[in-house]
Amino acid sequence: MNGIRLTGTFLDEISHDIPHQNWGKAEWEHDFQAMKRMGIDTVILIRCGYQQWLTYPSALLQKQADGYLPPLDLVDLFLTLAEKYSMDFYFGTYDSGRFWTTGEYQREIDINLAVIDEVWQRYGDRAAFKGWYLSQEVSRRTRAITEIYARMGHHCKQLSPQLPVLISPWIDGVKSVSSFGSQIQKEQGITLAQHQAEWNEIMAAISGAVDIVAFQDGHVDYHQLPEFLAMNKQLAEANGLRCWTNSESFDRDMPIKFMPIKWEKLLLKLKAAEEVGIEKGITFEFSHFMSPNACYVQAHHLYRRYCQHFGLEQT
Repeated sequence: MNGIRLTGTFLDEISHDIPHQNWGKAEWEHDFQAMKRMGIDTVILIRCGYQQWLTYPSALLQKQADGYLPPLDLVDLFLTLAEKYSMDFYFGTYDSGRFWTTGEYQREIDINLAVIDEVWQRYGDRAAFKGWYLSQEVSRRTRAITEIYARMGHHCKQLSPQLPVLISPWIDGVKSVSSFGSQIQKEQGITLAQHQAEWNEIMAAISGAVDIVAFQDGHVDYHQLPEFLAMNKQLAEANGLRCWTNSESFDRDMPIKFMPIKWEKLLLKLKAAEEVGIEKGITFEFSHFMSPNACYVQAHHLYRRYCQHFGLEQT
């Protein structure tokens, strides 16, 4: 097996734990061209805003979250580039960075329902607008996540019944540690049986509101990954969801957070996903960790190794 190909990537323009690359229109177009050469047909905005930082000039978030007016409408730019290069664009919802982690779940839901309305009115007629991404990420049955996913997903469905809703949770494995410290592992991760029980309950509750689940693949040891991938696929199918994999292209095995992953590790994960029959491979995230234009030289080499392996043209 050669491994599942990566045909989707997140666009991480509002982040809090990886460096900004300070790209403008020209740099982003150059990167979309590199994505196209690699076979990417789907781009997913990781979040439209985080706390006060915004990707588009949202009147709502400027008022309700004291959001800063961005110098460039990145949602419009990404839609334009997706249309030009024949890609599907998934819109990522707002992350308050506060309400849903402090137990104010209804406030997180309410502000997002209003954002979804604003975005659909503003961009819903764009040809590349092909789906929604719920940006609140969890690994366990915590923080009223089923209510958040169900309410937000159903609202997206009411506005656009034809468009899929995607989530990308993580697995509470041994590498599930804070990104703001040097620790790379904890003593014990979730068991397969615990993961199965909790996510079967979550998926049953959100079926009909969420269409696709793409678990992040970097939080368990490599030898554990095949059984968790197989379980994720089994759980999704049993609850009427589609199953993708979010194959992380950064390395969780070192205290420097975060650097491009070693090619051998990424290849191992891609082969594991292919072996269990995962439908689609996406990554977090091309532009920083796999792109020939990235701020990391290691990413340039990872792009070359990937393209060589799959026989793709690099220029």
